[in-house]
Amino acid sequence: MVNALGIDVEEWYHLCGLNMPTGVSDDYQSRVMRNTERILKLLEKLETKATFFILGILAEKFPALVQEINDAGHEVASHGYHHLEIGKHTKESFREDLIKSMDVLQSITGKPVLGYRAPGFSIMRETLWAIDILVEQKIQYDCSIFPIHHPRYGIPAAPRVGYRIRPQLIELPPSTVRIFGENFAVAGGAYLRFLPYRFLRNAVHGLNKQGIAANSYLHVWEIDPEQPKLKLPLNRYLMHYWGIKTAQQKFEALLADFQFVPISKVIHDGRL
Repeated sequence: MVNALGIDVEEWYHLCGLNMPTGVSDDYQSRVMRNTERILKLLEKLETKATFFILGILAEKFPALVQEINDAGHEVASHGYHHLEIGKHTKESFREDLIKSMDVLQSITGKPVLGYRAPGFSIMRETLWAIDILVEQKIQYDCSIFPIHHPRYGIPAAPRVGYRIRPQLIELPPSTVRIFGENFAVAGGAYLRFLPYRFLRNAVHGLNKQGIAANSYLHVWEIDPEQPKLKLPLNRYLMHYWGIKTAQQKFEALLADFQFVPISKVIHDGRL
């Protein structure tokens, strides 16, 4: 069974919930080019295509990278223009941020932007108004509503598999499994870095046995153990850096053990 794979293209210092830059900063070394190139080489080696959720401000600075992603047969989708949680936007500023990101990406690839993922999975109950703006701008699918309990994001009661959140918009949440009546994330990112690989593999296998396509993701900085270390509160330090030395190994194993395709293909094939 094919599964969905999303890659978030952002800098290593784009951390939500902290006083960090949301765009390009001269105070921090840019590593997004090298990290994304590394991901592209891994995907090529393992004959895998993915959806790349790209920040508009980075696309504007590195248009050749966006074109390379597109030319390699991957899907280009929006991660917003700035890496700013939706709750810090007004409706007007969110609309402007989304439109600006879509315009930049479309001007480079010549293709419409179909998908969106909010920085920090920040479509929550209090920011569900963003859904109507996605529909207004003709986004066809969103991957922002995480059906888990988390201090900074999530709608625990949201469906765990793909669904139409509006007639024109499909919500495809990151994957979870049910354990003791609770949803546990197995989608990737920090969860890929924290959890034993055998648990992740069994979780994806279990979803596929139920006829459910897994929806996994990775940030490009997560395969970069050489990145500079930020001074962060202990909980955020652990969340950001734990398991980063083995993340690439786990990611490669996941791609070798399962088949992954761009998110729009999973939706088009009806494999929600």
